[in-house]
Amino acid sequence: MSPELIGAVYILSAILFVYGLKLLSSPATAVRGNQLSSLGMLVAVVVTLGSREIIDFRWIAVAAVLGTIVGAVAARRVAMTGMPEMVALFNGSGGIASLLVGWAALDMGGASDTELPQTTFTIVTILISILIGGVTFSGSIIAWGKLSETMPSRAISLPGQQFISLFLLVAMIGCGAMMVAQPETWNSTLIYVVIVLSLILGVMAVIPIGGADMPVVISLLNSYSGLAACAAGLAINNTILIVAGSLVGAAGIILTNIMCKAMNRSLSHVLFSGFTAAKTATKVEGEVKPIVPDDAYLILEAASSVVMVPGYGMAVAQAQHVVRELGELLEENGAEVSYAIHPVAGRMPGHMNVLLAEANVPYDQLVEMDDINRRIENVDVAIVIGANDVVNPAAREDENSPIYGMPIINVDQARTVFVLKRSMASGFSGVENPLFFKQNTRMLFGDAKQSLSSVIAAFKS
Repeated sequence: MSPELIGAVYILSAILFVYGLKLLSSPATAVRGNQLSSLGMLVAVVVTLGSREIIDFRWIAVAAVLGTIVGAVAARRVAMTGMPEMVALFNGSGGIASLLVGWAALDMGGASDTELPQTTFTIVTILISILIGGVTFSGSIIAWGKLSETMPSRAISLPGQQFISLFLLVAMIGCGAMMVAQPETWNSTLIYVVIVLSLILGVMAVIPIGGADMPVVISLLNSYSGLAACAAGLAINNTILIVAGSLVGAAGIILTNIMCKAMNRSLSHVLFSGFTAAKTATKVEGEVKPIVPDDAYLILEAASSVVMVPGYGMAVAQAQHVVRELGELLEENGAEVSYAIHPVAGRMPGHMNVLLAEANVPYDQLVEMDDINRRIENVDVAIVIGANDVVNPAAREDENSPIYGMPIINVDQARTVFVLKRSMASGFSGVENPLFFKQNTRMLFGDAKQSLSSVIAAFKS
């Protein structure tokens, strides 16, 4: 295949990436955007492997079929509650792939299609791909462990953790400087040291971050995987890998910045693993006021405005469809219904948007946090469905709280608040919620899907 034809195919793939990314901005076109971007990546992979005679087309076809089967089975079997963990594993896969590409490029002696001696630029890009790829891989594994709760989701602080991380980073820079200064004399042991140090640094970067900050970590690791891919593309002189990595890296950084603002966190603190404050929240005292579905129905039947506030508990209960059904019944009863979405509700960016889109909730009924807070005082009923930290008034009222300063949805200012929870357990951050003890709050205990189904049954009877 001629270089001109390869370049033309790469341009086509890049167009598919960019256009697919644009389509992802709307729920109505997101599926098509994902399909187009996937097609662009498939074309780029096949052309790259075939044109450089890495493997022949028969093996490419076999790998594509196997990958399709694995991907389809995984996508169909994973529950929406497990989607954050899958995204973490995807990020880790991208990281380890970039690490391996950089490692291979170092062993091959330069650009992918020549045997030229290593240049300083090539060695630097290789080291960056290995460094960021290793950090992304091991950091993503830790994020997966915290999200799946196979390890404690709380922040785990080690003595001198920041100094250890700084030492690891300096050691890697030192190894890289030795390789750049004397590229003809470096040995395999040195690159093994760099790889091991990068993997350890990834663990040290994520382990001190608490579960409540995982949405930020997920988007940040996504950006890291893109940056690692971009560096790997520079190392092997592959244009489409540079383009794809740049798109993912830039999009991830933008999303991370949005997440940080939504949680009142500093991006620099995220980057240096220092944004989990070691504070102890003030103990909450008071008496909760339970309510049963029939009483909830009587209040909702008289409401003229209702706001639904979904959280991770809605995903666990798979209650998005009954939430939509209740919303439709309330509208038929004359109430104005909207869905307030906090940017970090759930355990990954956009988690609640995906759930509600799956239930065919009209996109124009989804309201952002700032917009709903402007009119929350005039809302008759706010229904909190499995959310906790994103509606916790301690973020406004308790300076000792670990989440103090985090912007929240001010549901406590609505006339009446229903909180649907299985128990009085704290949220993913482990912080107690004084909302549960407010005078205008009523607790509807039990499985959210069953509780809402009972309210719906009362509406229909």
